[in-house]
Amino acid sequence: MRPVTRGLAPRTYRKYGDAIGDLEERLGIYCSYCERRLPASLAVEHVVPKSLVPELETTWDNFLLGCTNCNSVKLNQPTNKRDFLWPDVDNTMRAYSYSPGGFVDVADGLTTTMSRKAKKLMDLVGLDRHEAEGRPAPAPRDKRWQQRKDAWDAAVLAKARLAELNNAPAAMDLVLIAAEGFGFFSIWMTVFADHPAIKRALVQRFKGTADDCFDPNFDPVARPRGRL
Repeated sequence: MRPVTRGLAPRTYRKYGDAIGDLEERLGIYCSYCERRLPASLAVEHVVPKSLVPELETTWDNFLLGCTNCNSVKLNQPTNKRDFLWPDVDNTMRAYSYSPGGFVDVADGLTTTMSRKAKKLMDLVGLDRHEAEGRPAPAPRDKRWQQRKDAWDAAVLAKARLAELNNAPAAMDLVLIAAEGFGFFSIWMTVFADHPAIKRALVQRFKGTADDCFDPNFDPVARPRGRL
């Protein structure tokens, strides 16, 4: 899950819906949880539900961007900053692993505490829902897993073509254009894990990515002031 930074509030809001343009300008047109690119159907997502804590309804630091599927699973479930990992607070790039077929899992190697917090966020938005046997079943119109699969296949193909073209700058540009178009930042970072130049460009290209979550080779590291 892409770690993000929304920056300081650009203004105050009378209605939370007024923040959508500012959030998209800061974070890009991607769901903060599943990472899908959605130019027209993102919503202001309240980290702590506004129905449970009304005073946070128009608070910038309580806003992320959410798609219909992530929001419909999350609904008004109680949350807090303590028991969950959050992409605006922690390096959630270290919390999850992505694999062929559209699968998402809690990453290996986490402490028991961090693994539990990562699992709570995954369950909160149904990030691991998949049609495969043994996985939590998605709703009929929840195709996040399928879109992750498509993005993975596209990234693998792009990597092969880039190698065939000897990492030509024009070919690298096409890889980045494809990544922006598909979304799913974490999948592209995973597929190109051995290609620091592409990873650097992805971090720079996806607006709002927290660059302090990556080392000089653009591998994920502990987030300053975060818990992971």
